Amino acid sequence: MYKVLITINAQQVSNQGTVLSTSPATQRMTAAFKDAIINQTNDENLVKIVASHQLLPQSEWYDPTDTNWLCCPLTIELPPQFEFPQAQLFKTFRDIKKTRQWVEEKLEFRTGNKIKSVWHGNYWLPIVLTAKGPMYGEVIGEGQLPNSYEQPVDFPDDKRQPLYNLGYQILDSLAAKPGVYLLQFGFRDEILVFDRVWPFPAAPALASIGIQQPDLYACHWQCLTQQPIRDLVIA
Repeated sequence: MYKVLITINAQQVSNQGTVLSTSPATQRMTAAFKDAIINQTNDENLVKIVASHQLLPQSEWYDPTDTNWLCCPLTIELPPQFEFPQAQLFKTFRDIKKTRQWVEEKLEFRTGNKIKSVWHGNYWLPIVLTAKGPMYGEVIGEGQLPNSYEQPVDFPDDKRQPLYNLGYQILDSLAAKPGVYLLQFGFRDEILVFDRVWPFPAAPALASIGIQQPDLYACHWQCLTQQPIRDLVIA
């Protein structure tokens, strides 16, 4: 049995784990991940959902030294004192400017730091990092409606390969653990520009539900629990 701690960006979560106040996207992400846990695991698991601002370094129910706990944040906004195996990685990716600077200096890749106006990439490359290595999903793009996303977005191979290489080098340099990561990027004057990395299946991953098998939330759970993933198939 796994003890699963799902951390979300919400104003309030009840003691029973009911999300009382959060965005529709967060509600869908939480539901999709809970479904993945149920469908991809034979044993019954303890699943606890907590708003990030309610986290404490240690409580009566959570002990960071207890290896039976799987901490599965679905938000980048975590208290700095909260301890879990990927805590440093989350802190690194939360510092967007510093991550971009590292990419510029070490990988010689153009980033959003070079753009004077406020800029965010509008594409996401899913990286399913298994114990055996990375698998790359089809690119996700913004939909026509606000806060909507579409998969797949057709990208030629000459644009895919630099993305694959960039994602691999970033995750490898940080010794990232298995899980789903989203590499956010865009274009300026047809030049590929790096934005940031999300170390969990963030809202754009919702586009994979019903489109990709397994979807990115199922992939995340399978990676975290060391289950094999043979292929990523677009329906």
